[in-house]
Amino acid sequence: MATPTNPVRRALGNRNYALYTVGNGVSLVGTWVQRIAVGWLMWRMTHSEAWLGGIAFADLFPTVLIGPFGGALADRLDRLRLLKASQLLMLAQSLALFLLTAADAITPFSLFLLTALGGVFNAVNQPARLALVSRLVDAEAMAAAVAINATVFNTARFVGPAVAGAVIAISGVPLAFAVNAASFVIYLAILARFRLPPQPPSPRRHSKILAEISEGVVYAARHPGMGPLFQLLIVGCLAARPAAELLPGFADLVFHAGATGLASMTAAIGIGAVAGGTWMAGRARADGLIDLIFAGTTVMGVSIMLFASTDSFAVALAALVAAGVAMVMSSIGTQTLIQLSVEPSMRGRVLSLYGLIYRGGPALGALLVGTVAERAGLAWPILVGAGVSTVCGLRIWRQRGAMIRSLERSQRVVD
Repeated sequence: MATPTNPVRRALGNRNYALYTVGNGVSLVGTWVQRIAVGWLMWRMTHSEAWLGGIAFADLFPTVLIGPFGGALADRLDRLRLLKASQLLMLAQSLALFLLTAADAITPFSLFLLTALGGVFNAVNQPARLALVSRLVDAEAMAAAVAINATVFNTARFVGPAVAGAVIAISGVPLAFAVNAASFVIYLAILARFRLPPQPPSPRRHSKILAEISEGVVYAARHPGMGPLFQLLIVGCLAARPAAELLPGFADLVFHAGATGLASMTAAIGIGAVAGGTWMAGRARADGLIDLIFAGTTVMGVSIMLFASTDSFAVALAALVAAGVAMVMSSIGTQTLIQLSVEPSMRGRVLSLYGLIYRGGPALGALLVGTVAERAGLAWPILVGAGVSTVCGLRIWRQRGAMIRSLERSQRVVD
């Protein structure tokens, strides 16, 4: 049988990658259901912008502390087994949330702690999940596979909040946590059907895991293309993306739209991201990605500034759609270039840095913005952050030539 020439069909024609995509999609829908439920529950218990920023911090910031260890483990251990183990731990965390909430025993502090624990488990899960893709598709299908992953993630960003809004409105928050637990069970059942040869051991130059983590950081920082790429990612995640973590406050205080408005705004980002991801999957080539990443960073900053400065809910939704398109363009472009350019023995560690910044940056930014918003209101901190992101992105543009030469024109074979 001839191999499909279309990169999307080529990627999905692999049985293991097709299974991965289905299971990942189910699990991500459950994750978004729980994320919306956690944010809404914390807001209803406290009505505090600081607690809202704190819960986003608890969910995302463990990636900063644990993610590098997860990346080193993904380079040392079998990635499929590591993925299964982390999914089991995340299942246990969602069951604990369900039981405590159903018993009306949840408190802001216990919700914070359990959310942080889930963040730790996800910090181990993410590098293994991202690095596993290189074993499921060949280099020609990698750009499409990354775009498909992002489209699935952002479809879940659209579907998950819609499901969460309906579940919370009809049955309450506890059932939302049960939905997430069920999604993990389904994903584990799908992972059990994978058929992969044993992962060959990666060559190790260090016996200590901290030395391996340091090696990965130095490799990424000194790389002429990845260094500026990571700078751009850090700026966008710290300064612009925290707006998405503080949507519950905007839904209630600015637009007075309640849980339905929160679901609509989160879904608006998801709609834009699905559109952007679908376009990127069809494009499926590495050339021109640097320019798309810079364009996405600029459009994201401008769109979030518009969102923060309007009191019209319709304009806010339109701005969030545009931000979603821009966000996913930058994300897919960045991850694709990393996957195609990184040394195979460094893949888990470098992808853990990507996950660390992509998840931990908005967490730290949300904590800072939420604290400032207690005194200054929600709009101004978001507006200033998005402006800083846009300006810094334009400054990094000066390194565009070196980035193109080292990333778009020099790529490695997927291991």
